[in-house]
Amino acid sequence: MNEQSARMDLRRRVLNGALTFLVALWLAIFLPAGSLGYWQAWVFWAHFAAWTIGGTLYFLERDPALVARRLRAGPTAEKEPAQKRIQLYAVIAVCAIFIVSGFDHRFAWSHVPDPIVIAGHALVALGYLSMFVVFRANSFASSTIEVGAGQKVVSTGPYALVRHPMYAGAMVMFLGAPLALGSWWGLVPVLLLLAGLIARLREEETFLARNLPGYEAYRRDVRYRLVPGVW
Repeated sequence: MNEQSARMDLRRRVLNGALTFLVALWLAIFLPAGSLGYWQAWVFWAHFAAWTIGGTLYFLERDPALVARRLRAGPTAEKEPAQKRIQLYAVIAVCAIFIVSGFDHRFAWSHVPDPIVIAGHALVALGYLSMFVVFRANSFASSTIEVGAGQKVVSTGPYALVRHPMYAGAMVMFLGAPLALGSWWGLVPVLLLLAGLIARLREEETFLARNLPGYEAYRRDVRYRLVPGVW
């Protein structure tokens, strides 16, 4: 397969994957909600889809190698048994955010004022933008824990603030998601996701210190993992 054919094949697989993900996200929200009259969900889904498709198209054009790395995702893509378990837990927690929010709408367990819904969208946008900056800074930001050929420690940009800026951005985005969906109860799975994320990054740091030259020194220089001044 020549280079042009390979790029077209990657584009097809990535866009198909993105569309499949967005359909699954729609179902995870609207089936539990039991109604199409859920305006917060429609606005959130459109917002989320815009970031997903826009970011995918941007990096397909600018950094297809990054996109190819991030295609390998989920529990089955991990090599370490502990990470397979952690990733499975994380997938369940992420799904629960949207499912619980949908049920919250159906049964009116909680009410989120419109200004908080708007604030949730702001957090979603901030989280996605943060991850966009991370991907620009680090082409090796894979979905799995691995060290690629030629990979070096990145210590500039967002990596000068915290050691795991991609996870930090993702948590901001997931924190905003249930608020944008009008659900307080959707925040409970976010806390469960955070617990899984902490377990994952501890494992990841051990792996990188062992396999990525210079990472141990970087870990000494940049003290905080997710939140500057906190942890």
